[in-house]
Amino acid sequence: MIKIVNIEPKFAKDLEELQRIAYHTLAEEELLLEEHFLSHCQVFPEGSFVALENDKVVGLGSGFLIDFDFEHPDHSFQEIIAGGYYTNHDPEGLWYYGGDISVHPQHRRKGIARELYNARKDLVKRLNKKGIVAGGVLPTYAQYKDKLSVQEYVDKVIAGEIFGRTLSVQLRNGFKVKGLLENYIKDAASDNWSTLIVWENPDYLPD
Repeated sequence: MIKIVNIEPKFAKDLEELQRIAYHTLAEEELLLEEHFLSHCQVFPEGSFVALENDKVVGLGSGFLIDFDFEHPDHSFQEIIAGGYYTNHDPEGLWYYGGDISVHPQHRRKGIARELYNARKDLVKRLNKKGIVAGGVLPTYAQYKDKLSVQEYVDKVIAGEIFGRTLSVQLRNGFKVKGLLENYIKDAASDNWSTLIVWENPDYLPD
């Protein structure tokens, strides 16, 4: 049985191990490490969710609050996550920025990602924020990049013609693609591209 809990310092080491297993194509400097997770525990523990199966760490969904500038959306992963520490968290920010979502490869297809997305959505609704914004890596794009541009690939995933391991799951969880981010993250599988994805809180009430 999967249990979703908030991050605690005791999970930090296992979360670093999960990063290395789940994101083996990422450049070393893009990975979140134990010290980063300890910072998340201090900065905004309510925004980071750990999936446990029999008390073993099998998934993570983490993030922080910001006022995202949709007029100037281009950004890099390291820039927006403050080098991994999430110290640009703004409690008054109207958007939850999804810094990371990962599931251990041996525990995929168990609905863990959906539970992590739902935990994020519940938090956004509880805090009355506008929604979730994130850069979505495209790990399956590597198989198609010799034949398709990244825009063509994304269009085909949206149309259901291609299954994108990450993007298809995000679309099923109510996210919409709002654009593409070039050189978002050093990831060979994604050719350094990412989607800009957004989920809007249907219950948001402006002050």
